[in-house]
Amino acid sequence: MPVTDNGQVIGVIGGSGFYSFFDSAARSVSLDTPFGEPAGPVTIGAVGNHEVAFLPRHGLDHRYPAHQVPYRANMWALRSIGVRQIFAPCAVGSLTVEHGPGSIVVPDQLVDRTRRRTDTYYDAGAAHVAFADPYCPTLRAAATGLPDVVDGGTMVVIEGPRFSTRAESRWFASAGFTLINMTGYPEAVLARELEICYAAVALVTDLDAGIESGAGVTMENVVDEFAKNIEPFKELIREAVGRVPAERTCTECLSHTGMPLPFDET
Repeated sequence: MPVTDNGQVIGVIGGSGFYSFFDSAARSVSLDTPFGEPAGPVTIGAVGNHEVAFLPRHGLDHRYPAHQVPYRANMWALRSIGVRQIFAPCAVGSLTVEHGPGSIVVPDQLVDRTRRRTDTYYDAGAAHVAFADPYCPTLRAAATGLPDVVDGGTMVVIEGPRFSTRAESRWFASAGFTLINMTGYPEAVLARELEICYAAVALVTDLDAGIESGAGVTMENVVDEFAKNIEPFKELIREAVGRVPAERTCTECLSHTGMPLPFDET
């Protein structure tokens, strides 16, 4: 059941190390979906004049690695309570020295290199989602208008849970990709099928293995860098939420599959 009458709820999906969003005056709701339970409870609170629903992508205790996140349940659960716009903060590696650790990048393209993930709600029929531009221009503008935020870049999403080899990393960089991540897909395309505006906001935690000459990426380094930047990163997301127009006017994020919307509005 929607948490507001007009359905204008902004979602925030927290990535690795981003397990909470509200300091106080928030309520938690447990939801179920046709695809099982989402990764964790949804917490609902206010950011400025916006009602915001927060969901930890990996669960409160990071129980779901990237390749086992219940992506379909997560997106369905958020839509069921009225979410129509989502900011998706995530940790990424950089494939270019121009964007070092601590950089905030709002990508405008993605490349899917995952292999075992269900990436649609349509199991029958000719449903072909329009996905040439995978991110919502309205939400991207809200985030890129903030100081020191890098506007644009291509994020390649790998299966995980392992990090890339140096050869893979150099291959991705040579193709012109700028960021590497494990969770940005299928989240973005599931949002499009549900006609939810969606934008990734990426915090760079490391230079990927083929870019730097050290021992390569380690989970410890990623976690440490994310923890160091988490509070400023949360504040940046709050500021981006505050810049979203009160009324959703974006039409670019309609799915145009040629099939009925998979979500039952009743």
